[in-house]
Amino acid sequence: MRHASLLREAAELGPIVDLACGRGRHTLGAAALGAPSFGIDRDSAALEALRREAQSRGLASLTMAVRADLETAGGLPLRAESCGAVLVFRYLHRPLAPAICALLRPGGLLLYETFTTGQRNLGYGPTNPAFLLAPGELAQLFAPLAIVAFEEGLSSGERPEALARLAARRGGSRSALEGPAPRRRPLPALE
Repeated sequence: MRHASLLREAAELGPIVDLACGRGRHTLGAAALGAPSFGIDRDSAALEALRREAQSRGLASLTMAVRADLETAGGLPLRAESCGAVLVFRYLHRPLAPAICALLRPGGLLLYETFTTGQRNLGYGPTNPAFLLAPGELAQLFAPLAIVAFEEGLSSGERPEALARLAARRGGSRSALEGPAPRRRPLPALE
């Protein structure tokens, strides 16, 4: 899993939460690092698949699947400052950005990746502007956090995707994440 060392350190601050987790690919990846991990999604069938896969991998004791609709008033079933890390992949609901920041404990880590408006030019994938980030928008949505790494561009491979990727930390005490203050640098090349 990319950023495994950062996630292990963040897990010392609290559980890792994967929002809009679907079948839990990232939830399971975090649990495989030994971190207590919550996958949150509104799809009951996907959450059941997550539970089965966690059981088959011997990760059931580290994994919890939680059904919640993140786009409703009571969508985030977690209290503020309760998470060591928040993971969000291929999901965008802009009004959640402040609540996502609030979930992080001081020093907590956010890993976020989703599509940009460049995806429309590729002829496949999402095209609805509600689900596509404008250039630089991801960094702006999470401006209260300290950016560790940020990147926008096309992934490589047979079917490239136009993506924005962000790794950021919440300010305050970084007891488990000590070291020099984070600085902007590009993420490793998109996969």
